[in-house]
This record gives sequence, C-alpha cells and structure tokens, in this order.
Amino acid sequence: MNPEPLIPTHGGYRNLKSFQLAQLVYDVTVRFCDRFVEKKSRTHDQMVQAARSGVQNIAEGSKASGTSKKSELKLTNVARASLEELKLDYEDFLRHRDLPIWPRTNSRRQSLIDSRCTSADEVARWVKSEFHRSSSTTSTTSTKSTTSTSSISEISANAALALIAVACALLDRQIHALAESFEESGGFTERLYRVRTARRGQ
Repeated sequence: MNPEPLIPTHGGYRNLKSFQLAQLVYDVTVRFCDRFVEKKSRTHDQMVQAARSGVQNIAEGSKASGTSKKSELKLTNVARASLEELKLDYEDFLRHRDLPIWPRTNSRRQSLIDSRCTSADEVARWVKSEFHRSSSTTSTTSTKSTTSTSSISEISANAALALIAVACALLDRQIHALAESFEESGGFTERLYRVRTARRGQ
C-alpha cells in the first residue's frame, strides 16, 4: 500500500466541468456586455468581473487544495456566489426591458444545454439559429429592426442564464463533495499528522 502523500495531486482545474462551463459563461458574458450593455457603465464592469470571478476562484481553489482544503472549499463557494450575482444581473437586464425570463421548463433552455456548446462561437451560432427559427414563425412588422434587436438580446441573455444554471448546479455538487471530504478526512493539519504517524511507525 502506497503511503499517503503529504501534498496530494492538485491543481487539475482545467479538467473540472465546473471550470470549463464557468469559463464559457465568462466568454459569453464578455461578448454579451460588449454588445448589449453600455461599455462605460458600472453594470458592464460588474457583470464581466462577476463572470471572471467565477472562473478565477475555481482555479485558485484547485491550486490551493494541495495544502488547504479549507481554502479550496471557501474559494469554490466564492465562485458559486459570483455566478449567482451574475445570474441576477442577467435577470435584471431582461426585467428592465420587459423581456421574458425563460422558466426552467422552457424547451429552448434544454435545447441549448443539449447542444453542449464548448465555445462562445458555438453559443452565438445557437442564438442566431434560434432567432431565425423563432422569427420564421412570426409575421414581419414595420418595426422589424427593433424587434430583431430585442429578440436577439432576449435569447442571448436567457442562453447565458441557462449556462449559469448548469454551472451553479455543478458547483453545488462540487461544494457538497468537498465539504463531505473535509468532514471525513480533515485538511492539511490532519494529513500532516497522519503522514508523520505513519512514518514513525515504519
């Protein structure tokens, strides 16, 4: 039986589904804000920073896990909180413009999730495809340009919300697993004690 390492393998955040999806949310949010939110506004900066915080804290927590499970748990929770803040910003965007927030039962949400997009370009293509699909079922009006802009922003914001919901669900499971592991095995101090005890017994 191999002895327990003092510092276990850590830092593999790029392989975490939560990190990959949070990074996608960040990329999508940068594009969304540059197109639909005034670039010099506080909201633009807050949304981009909240999305970035989701990504950075997952990575930082993963790197810190080698010597501090407590830090990993804390930072992962910060990432989850940042995405919750971002979610509220997207909901505010829609509400302030009298645009609908799609319920979880909306088939378009599931369509995007099932598409398993891995890049902002793929999400943009899905949004454009969904816009053209929905536009084909409505009659053309004299305010087509205004309607188009509103529809694109509605679909884009709700697409981001769908991705955020999945990322948050993944982080909730990750936090739960980290908490259970911490309760069962403790952190670095407990590991240090176990490693020292095992070596003394050799």
